[in-house]
Amino acid sequence: MDFSFQDLSGTFSVADIAIAMSLSFVLSAMIGWVYRATHRNVSYSQSYVQTLVILGMLISLIMLVVGSNIARAFALVGALSVVRFRNAIKETRDVGFIFLVMGVGMAVGTRFYLLAVVAAVAISLIIMIMSRFNWFQLNVRRQVVKVQVPSDDDYTNAIQDVLVRHTDEFELVSMESIRAGALMELMYTVKIKKGSEPADVIAGLRERNHGQSVTVLTGYDQTDL
Repeated sequence: MDFSFQDLSGTFSVADIAIAMSLSFVLSAMIGWVYRATHRNVSYSQSYVQTLVILGMLISLIMLVVGSNIARAFALVGALSVVRFRNAIKETRDVGFIFLVMGVGMAVGTRFYLLAVVAAVAISLIIMIMSRFNWFQLNVRRQVVKVQVPSDDDYTNAIQDVLVRHTDEFELVSMESIRAGALMELMYTVKIKKGSEPADVIAGLRERNHGQSVTVLTGYDQTDL
């Protein structure tokens, strides 16, 4: 009994469909687990990971439909061009995972099964290694310090004394009059010394600015008192 299907793109069997869907699911799910295991920030989304799996299988389906038919490929591009995505990608790393599952799905859908498996496993291992050994980390403790002081006196020297004590280097970036001229806001870029913490900078500055607001902005979080 022949279970082959004939369509405009060529002939494929039930086995081809089963292999493509199953393999794209397994590889996309593996990539999803790699994403979950290597994610470091607070923006993790279960929905995003599930979308990766769906996308990998969908691309395989599209490649099966297209086959080697150029006319159908252009028709699908036109049909998919009406789709608009409203959700912004929170991290550039997430875009890489989208392209990874798309590439794997394309390879599976065009029946390059070995290529899909090898590429998915190799790239996943590279991602795990980079995450495990923290490759390309720039270990520079540089922050932005914003401190508010009363405008009726010059507090610059007092502020800089604290920064000299807790930082290796600092630079005054801006001075701004706020609250109808009652306060001045000074903004510095600083490199905090080893052994000092943002909380130490805040405590020292609050002793000099009569309890006005002090903010330390880092690349990851914000400490504000």
